[in-house]
Amino acid sequence: MKKNLISILILALLIVNVVLTAITMFSVTSTNKKTAAVVNDIASILHLELTSGNGENGDNAQPEVSMKDTVPYAIEDVTIMLKPGEDEKDHAVQVSVSLAMNSKDKGYKTYGEKMDENVSLIKAEINDVFSAYTLEEARGNEDQIRDEILKRIQTMFESEFVYKVTFSSIVYQ
Repeated sequence: MKKNLISILILALLIVNVVLTAITMFSVTSTNKKTAAVVNDIASILHLELTSGNGENGDNAQPEVSMKDTVPYAIEDVTIMLKPGEDEKDHAVQVSVSLAMNSKDKGYKTYGEKMDENVSLIKAEINDVFSAYTLEEARGNEDQIRDEILKRIQTMFESEFVYKVTFSSIVYQ
C-alpha cells in the first residue's frame, strides 16, 4: 500500500511540475515577444539594421551589388614614392589596384565604360593618397588608404559607381 501511495504522490508532483513549467513558458514567451517588439521599435527609430551584413560599422558599409552587376577594372603596377619616415630613407610602394564598379549605376554609363580615358587621373589620386604616408604608416593603414582612394575617386567622378577599391598586390620597398 505504501508503494502505491508513494507512486500516486510522485505522479501528482510530476503533474504539478508540468503545469508550472507550462505557465512559466507562456509567461516568458509573451514577455520575450514584447521585448523584441520594443527593441525593433527603437532600432527603427535609430535607423539601425538588426541583421548582420558585411558592414563593419555604419559609415563604412558598402552597397549590396551582385557579382552579375559588378564590373572590375584593374590598374596594374603603379609605383609610388612614399613620404620619408624616421629613417630619412626613400621608400616606394608598388601596388596593383582593382576598382569594383556597379554597372547598374547611372554614373557607370557616363564614366565607367570609358575608364581607359581616365586612368591617368585615377593613378594621380592613388599617388596623392599613398605619397602622404610613410612606409610604416602605409603598412599599418591599408584599409584607411583604400577608403580614402575610394572617396577621392567618387568625388572626382561625382558618382558612386565605383563602390570598392582593393589592392590585388602590394609590395613595399
